[in-house]
Amino acid sequence: MKIIPAIDIIDGKCVRLSKGDYNTKKIYNDNPLEVAKEFEANGIEYLHLVDLDGAKSKHIVNYKILKEIVLKTKLKVDFGGGLKSNEDLKIAFEAGANQITGGSIAAKNPTLFLEWLTEYGPDKIILGADCLNRKIATDGWLESSTLDVVEYINTYESKGVTNVICTDISKDGMLEGASNELYTEILKMSGVNLIASGGVSSIQDLIDLKNLGCQGAILGKAIYEGNINLKELQKLC
Repeated sequence: MKIIPAIDIIDGKCVRLSKGDYNTKKIYNDNPLEVAKEFEANGIEYLHLVDLDGAKSKHIVNYKILKEIVLKTKLKVDFGGGLKSNEDLKIAFEAGANQITGGSIAAKNPTLFLEWLTEYGPDKIILGADCLNRKIATDGWLESSTLDVVEYINTYESKGVTNVICTDISKDGMLEGASNELYTEILKMSGVNLIASGGVSSIQDLIDLKNLGCQGAILGKAIYEGNINLKELQKLC
């Protein structure tokens, strides 16, 4: 299972939110590159980089930070947040993203998302399925929908999606454990490569997700608050 630390960016700084609420912003480092380098130094290979400014403004914003991390580390970066147009996607890939995550775009403009999937292939385009009470949420989690997350993933799998990041917003940043029941249901109903996100608080949570069959797990606040140290992660990797 891939261990994937997250760096969320607001105003060029590394932050974390609780349940996606921008009012709960906590700054952990003014320099995301420093954080990325520390991850790399401890054996991490993958990074989930989220442009929260982009998600809120509905277009890519922090692509220069993406470019800097890619140039100055060997981390494989998947990038998301605010990717709403072909130009946004081009900027992200030209800045060095290994993959991009399409969340709001897949819910609001499925035609364009599927064009990206066809053009770049399912290895480069990840479906972001962020949900609250099983319903897909969009635009930095500021808007909700009536789309059931399991049905949503199944629909996109039938159209060629193979990689999915599923975040249970109610768990995100709360350090209360991951949404294992939901992930079990998704894995039972589909054959996607599922990356779990939200709520990871301990090494045991990561082991449990691996045992469920998740292909990856994203974690953020557990590292920044010291619940999981990077030496422990290095051993697990």
